[in-house]
Amino acid sequence: MKKADIKIGSTYLAKVTNRLVQVRIDAENAGGGWDATNLTTKKKVRIKTAGRLRESKGALKAIAAADQENARVRDERKASKDGQTASERAMGRTNKTTKAPRAETAATPPKVKAKAATPAKTTKGATRAKPAGDAPDKATKRTGILDAAAQILAKAKEPMGCKDIVEQAIAKKLWSTSGKTPSATLYAAIIREISKKGKDARFEKVDRGRFQLRKGA
Repeated sequence: MKKADIKIGSTYLAKVTNRLVQVRIDAENAGGGWDATNLTTKKKVRIKTAGRLRESKGALKAIAAADQENARVRDERKASKDGQTASERAMGRTNKTTKAPRAETAATPPKVKAKAATPAKTTKGATRAKPAGDAPDKATKRTGILDAAAQILAKAKEPMGCKDIVEQAIAKKLWSTSGKTPSATLYAAIIREISKKGKDARFEKVDRGRFQLRKGA
């Protein structure tokens, strides 16, 4: 933010001890910057530059929603036997090879068993040797929401809102989720990248809830 945008008595997001917290600007500091109060700990802090502040309206709610969604996904993975969510299983992320039935093995004489072992090894080797057809799908499944958003915005002619970005990402099969608030998850992720990387972030906020790719990103 710019110095002219900072208002006494208003609340903003600021990075304090490596955490993004909500602070209230109390007064200008004689040595430069502002005296503020950390609304989480109620402790006094000093904000030296306007660049450390971010707009707080709606951002904390989005971050909380994203954290809640991440916690739900972790709990679902822990509760499942295969460590995956329902949506991950639906996308076919399990790459288990189906074993051929061996109902006739018990009735097969010992000598025939030894001969049958050779084609079984060949089949197993053939399964390992066919990664070429699966490679594109695996690469698509590994695409995160931020990477998918970057691809969508790279082709967009104007800034977009998170809801529209998510809808296009799902429609183009760049990303998938079973969460109830995917647009809030994306908003929080973009805000985190902008707060953490600053000018090196891929995204920039151009209007309320609307983003575009930073030039040169």
